[in-house]
Amino acid sequence: MITGKNYIGNNLSANGSKTYKTFNPKLNLENEWAFYEATEEELNEAAKLASEAFESYRNFTAERKAGFLRVIADEIEALGDLLIETYCLESGLPEGRAKGERGRTIGQLRTFASTLEDGSWVEASIDTALPDRTPVPKPDIRKMLFPMGPVAVFGSSNFPLAYSTAGGDTASALAAGCPVIVKSHPMHAGTGELVASAIQKAAKKTDMPNGVFSNLNSSGIEVGQQLVQHPVIKAVGFTGSIRGGTALYKLANERPEPIPVFAEMGSINPVVILPSALEQKGSYWAEQYAGSIMLGAGQFCTNPGLILGLKSETLDTFISSLGKEIAKLEPSCMLHPNIYNNYEKGKQTAASQAGTSPIVNFEKDAQPYFAQQLVLTTEGKNFLENPKLHQEVFGPFSIVVQCEDTDELTAILHHLEGQLTGTILSSVREVGEHANVVSALGSRVGRIIFNGVPTGVEVCPSMVHGGPFPASTDSRFTAVGPYAIKRWVRPVAFQNWPRDFLPDALKDENPRQILRLVNGVYTDAAI
Repeated sequence: MITGKNYIGNNLSANGSKTYKTFNPKLNLENEWAFYEATEEELNEAAKLASEAFESYRNFTAERKAGFLRVIADEIEALGDLLIETYCLESGLPEGRAKGERGRTIGQLRTFASTLEDGSWVEASIDTALPDRTPVPKPDIRKMLFPMGPVAVFGSSNFPLAYSTAGGDTASALAAGCPVIVKSHPMHAGTGELVASAIQKAAKKTDMPNGVFSNLNSSGIEVGQQLVQHPVIKAVGFTGSIRGGTALYKLANERPEPIPVFAEMGSINPVVILPSALEQKGSYWAEQYAGSIMLGAGQFCTNPGLILGLKSETLDTFISSLGKEIAKLEPSCMLHPNIYNNYEKGKQTAASQAGTSPIVNFEKDAQPYFAQQLVLTTEGKNFLENPKLHQEVFGPFSIVVQCEDTDELTAILHHLEGQLTGTILSSVREVGEHANVVSALGSRVGRIIFNGVPTGVEVCPSMVHGGPFPASTDSRFTAVGPYAIKRWVRPVAFQNWPRDFLPDALKDENPRQILRLVNGVYTDAAI
């Protein structure tokens, strides 16, 4: 049942008078529920409860926190069709996408539970004392990672489940031992409340402290700004636009106590097509990239917004084939009128730039908020000289750039801003002959792909979902996979500390039997 209220700890609250509704873009009408925007007093109460909860939650055993995460997954699953129906009503996305994203969300929670039980993520490091060392004795020093404190998480617009209320940021922060306050995205507040109710049921079932999780509604930016500036908050997780992420980053750094903001933001995900790929599988790649550009109405941070190739007849054929494949695909509904309007504005700005031309004239009638796809082509020199062509257009859009030679292609890669992904389509032999291209692309991205499409982000330990600014605010961390937990922790060293009062991960006997670095050697043995 959707109440429209805020979760302040385990209590539903609606103290404010300002309300708003979500929107069904597919049916072009407002949904029935009214949501109460959180007041400053409600935010302060959520922060107070989070601070109090941290004092106990930070010390819970890995097994206890893992149990909490698994029950959250179970409770989300128990929401059944109600969650799927609400998701579709608020996003216009199809049922299959909703179920897939629910599966990913549940899978992430269970992955972090397993990460906790393994325990090695704390990076326990022990250097035992050498009292007889000369000229200075060496002390006993032991180090591991500890949670930083309450975390603010901003729900994303394009993933109502996997990157929102119980998504990767929330799951990883709870796994780290940090209470979470979510600023629910206004476009899917109903979906967010249902998931928040599942988290609260799980907290009650597993006897978590009140305040380990709160969910705040807001249609504007004020609640989010207040949350980032609140002294209780020690870190921020954000998935969204460059404008939104950098604004939060600036706020966080202007605080009396600056805090980290882990924001995953914009990316055009450059794709380099070397001649061998077009000679061997040109029509195949045209079909694959038409589908990737159009996937989810292009509303993915890994959408291939830039394709770079070397001028040739095979590139001309590829461009023609890509246009034909794009024309076969029907427009699909975007998440919200604001996203649709921004897409149309960005598309028109790009298409109006000198030296660009569409590779297909797509003139089918479409319903309101159904995005008409567009792929442009331009010369390498024109792209290099016009920064407006480098901007992300969030939606089913891409630019194919025809480069004179590999020097021009490499120069374009060096001039790009940071990206989440970069892709090379090539034979194995040919990619080995273009080390300069590989190096230039690798320096700008967090994930480099060979002979694939960038859309699709696997949840696994080796995944990096981040990249140089503005792809993310800190390229050293990933927002996807179990190592996302390391955003919410900090190292603490214990020098000559009494053995009985050390954390279990640092005790000589290694009661948790985790992998540790002991005097420079990785081992799970006792000392």
